[in-house]
Amino acid sequence: MDELDQKLVAELTANARLPVATLAKRLGVARSTVQVRLERLETSGTIAGYTTRLGAAARRGTITATALIQVEPRATAGVLQRLKPLRQITEAHTTSGRFDLILRLTAASTEELDAMLDTIGALPGVRGSESLIHLSTKINRSA
Repeated sequence: MDELDQKLVAELTANARLPVATLAKRLGVARSTVQVRLERLETSGTIAGYTTRLGAAARRGTITATALIQVEPRATAGVLQRLKPLRQITEAHTTSGRFDLILRLTAASTEELDAMLDTIGALPGVRGSESLIHLSTKINRSA
């Protein structure tokens, strides 16, 4: 990515709905240049897609938690396969250290969260877990 690509990605990160004409004007280049750059960034996988980020008003009534999971040796792939269908898991990351996986969960209630944590803990290959309920967001650079 050159400097123009980086500026283009920064503009889209701030607002992915900007029209190509607006992007071209802000970047001081032709519309066709922006269009070609976007196509190349999408094809290369640099831009994986465009999405809607929900604001706090849309998230009211949901509970977010992080689950730290310890997995039996060589069982990570199988555990991840069993986690994929669970709709309450919004993110799963492998990690180093005491825990092998970090999961981000959302649930409509504490009861649903509790049931989900029980389901995860009972999966073959899961050795142990620790969970943390998110209370409020103080910094969010992804928004």
